[in-house]
Amino acid sequence: MKKQRHTYHLNPHTLRYEKVFVSLRERLRGISFNVLLGVVIGVALVIIGLQFMQSPNERLLRRELDQYKRQTALLGERVDRAEKVLLNLEERDDALYRAIFESDPVPHSERYSGIGGVERYASFDGDALLKSTTRRVDNLDKRLYVHSRSLDEVYEMALDKSQRLASIPAIMPVEKSLCQVVSGFGNRFHPILKSHRLHAGIDFAAQPGTPVYATGDGIVRVASYNPQGYTGYGIVAIIDHGYGYQTLYAHMQKATVRPGQRVKRGEQIGTVGSSGMSSGSHLHYEITHGDRKVDPVYYFSGDLSPEEYQEVLEQARKENQCMS
Repeated sequence: MKKQRHTYHLNPHTLRYEKVFVSLRERLRGISFNVLLGVVIGVALVIIGLQFMQSPNERLLRRELDQYKRQTALLGERVDRAEKVLLNLEERDDALYRAIFESDPVPHSERYSGIGGVERYASFDGDALLKSTTRRVDNLDKRLYVHSRSLDEVYEMALDKSQRLASIPAIMPVEKSLCQVVSGFGNRFHPILKSHRLHAGIDFAAQPGTPVYATGDGIVRVASYNPQGYTGYGIVAIIDHGYGYQTLYAHMQKATVRPGQRVKRGEQIGTVGSSGMSSGSHLHYEITHGDRKVDPVYYFSGDLSPEEYQEVLEQARKENQCMS
């Protein structure tokens, strides 16, 4: 006969230990409960360990991830700087270099067309930062390629046009360190006439007697006080540069050239003054191309660094009061 397992239990009424028989089912139930409790505690400990403790491999991967994020952020900053520099070059290419040769600017759609391929960036779907940076770098490459081709075209146009380049106005008429741009091309308030009107040039404030230079090779057509058609301009010099270009220098203290005289770029033609309808010592400078007045600020890059050109450009764009 199979022996039954039993245990003892204290009877509180008789204060004696009595035998209590435990069935197989109850024993299995107890074992199952203990096993289940152990499993639950084990899983809880594993979860806590995974939450608050990292393996050496996990720590290494986390460091690599942090380094990747820092490197990607630095790459983004470098792309930002490269985009700003390229934008400045593109603006100068369209507004200056191509304007000199009367060539149409590069179409916006060509410079900024997207990179083809719907699935091109599919492998980066899990990393938005890397996807965005890669897309920007690709667009930068495309714009650099287009700009390189544009410069090649400009170079070809310049090969047989050395005389044209020497004639077209390309420097400031007053040395930058000796003057300040006080008013640019556009609608400005006239200090004498007390009204807003088109200011068809740029005003350079400078001390009386400051040298004024020819901005390109040409022939002096006018050098006199208040010439016909320029009443109020004071002492004026007008230079015909050929190729449809003409420059005017007004309100000078004196002109040091005479009509019919040939001048070279950078040759002194007069001095700054305040003759005519002027509110102070300055030079009023205009460029005419064909029959149209054009903004002289786009023709100053010949003797300015990119930083100096940007400074002059910002000063000329301010809407303020002109000096004549």
